[in-house]
Amino acid sequence: MLDPAILFSSVLNGLTTGAVYALIALGLTLIYGVLHIINFAHGAALMVALYAVYLLKDRLGIDPYAALPLVVAGMFALGYALQRFVINRASHGKDENILLVTLGLAIVLENLALVWFKSDTRSIDTAYTLSTVEIGPAMIALPKVIAFFGALAVAAVLLWILRGTDLGRAIRAVAREKQGARLMGIDVEKVYALSFGIGMACLGAAACFLLPAYYVNPQVGSGFVLVAFTIVVLGGMGSFAGALAGGLLIGVVESIGGLFLGDSLGQMGIFAIFIAVLLFRPQGLFGARG
Repeated sequence: MLDPAILFSSVLNGLTTGAVYALIALGLTLIYGVLHIINFAHGAALMVALYAVYLLKDRLGIDPYAALPLVVAGMFALGYALQRFVINRASHGKDENILLVTLGLAIVLENLALVWFKSDTRSIDTAYTLSTVEIGPAMIALPKVIAFFGALAVAAVLLWILRGTDLGRAIRAVAREKQGARLMGIDVEKVYALSFGIGMACLGAAACFLLPAYYVNPQVGSGFVLVAFTIVVLGGMGSFAGALAGGLLIGVVESIGGLFLGDSLGQMGIFAIFIAVLLFRPQGLFGARG
């Protein structure tokens, strides 16, 4: 029989990982909720953010957590510029063009990373990388604990922006009815770019929380974005509560699955739940019926 202390530790590890998954998925679901498109460049953008954190630490000695404002602001600016000057202009108002443009951006970013950084896997060392925190019978890595609370804090700020600010009201208006929002004087194209930028800023925050205990290479984003897509569909397309709950659930399922099946097969449970949700509740856990 499995030791309850081991199971408890596995659940806690899953929650800490799941919070970062949720943060990545929140950026993806914001972009989908407003622009109504799937951003295939999301994983490549996460890779860019991870390299930014790595370079700030390696070249300038800036701690990943201290780099949070810089990376978040940089990713927001990158996202705003990409949507405003590349995606919007190249799409000509057609959703299928947007999908192809974001896919093309992903390929370009990944290949640029291969040119500049080769295929080597890189990581950083900090004074707290191997530190642990005792929580009951479990010992949890300190960077994971910080990532958990940091991701929840960023998610709370994002929800406040969406529900308590004029920008948030404009975003929600555009997401619900684009033409009606335009008639009310809202600059829809600007809201699109701001929403894309905020979604990318979430990736910047996630990168700062990830790298002290993780690594970066040009292909690192693909695994995360696959899980993020699963979380978005699992929680309900466009649902922020669903993305948050789905991320935590997926993290726990992955951790427990790895405990029983090994790390290489731990993600089987994720896709088993995903298929079950598609079969029995295709609108997702928090999605509304069409």
